[in-house]
Amino acid sequence: MEIEIWSDIMCPFCYIGKRRLEMALEQFDTAEEIKITWKSFLLNPELKTDLSKTTMEYLAEEKGMSLEEVKQLFSQVTLMAREVGLDYSLEKTAVANSLNAHRFLHFALAKGKQLEAKELLFQSHFIEHENIDDLETLLKIGQRLTFNADEVKAMFESDAYEEAVKFDLYEAHQLGVKSVPFFVFNNAYGIPGAQPLEVFTQTLEQASQR
Repeated sequence: MEIEIWSDIMCPFCYIGKRRLEMALEQFDTAEEIKITWKSFLLNPELKTDLSKTTMEYLAEEKGMSLEEVKQLFSQVTLMAREVGLDYSLEKTAVANSLNAHRFLHFALAKGKQLEAKELLFQSHFIEHENIDDLETLLKIGQRLTFNADEVKAMFESDAYEEAVKFDLYEAHQLGVKSVPFFVFNNAYGIPGAQPLEVFTQTLEQASQR
């Protein structure tokens, strides 16, 4: 079985959806035979990395919400995250464009370590509150994955893997994906959003029978 997942590293629901899928896979007998591929999706391609602005301020401006409304939204998402063992402090996350992080994810795919890289990128953004658009952050993650630092730096300073990211976005458009996470099982079953655990378990069973 193959599972393709479109997501953005700056999306809190994507990390929650990842955990729910993993919980479902723990109950699936042949989980080790499943190939998982992470696909790029940019929620805001035009976003300028700006560490002087808080995520609350950014969302309030971007969505036309009040700071109190954003605070309530953060509280709701934090409770969702806690249910799957994630400790969010969303107000501390960096306002950072995710393109370079997605390029790094494709670099990791070429190295055979995409799954590990995706988890570390999520951790870096949501748990450690690092700037995922920063070379030092990517070098740190690369070091944990035993990547060559010069290769990571060369990737960051070039346009490597930008076409791969664009192709993922093209595929998402062809599928009609407008929000993430979006999971596709065996090119046949789609799950939009961080659905409840039972949705993932049921879809795994259905896809395994095709």
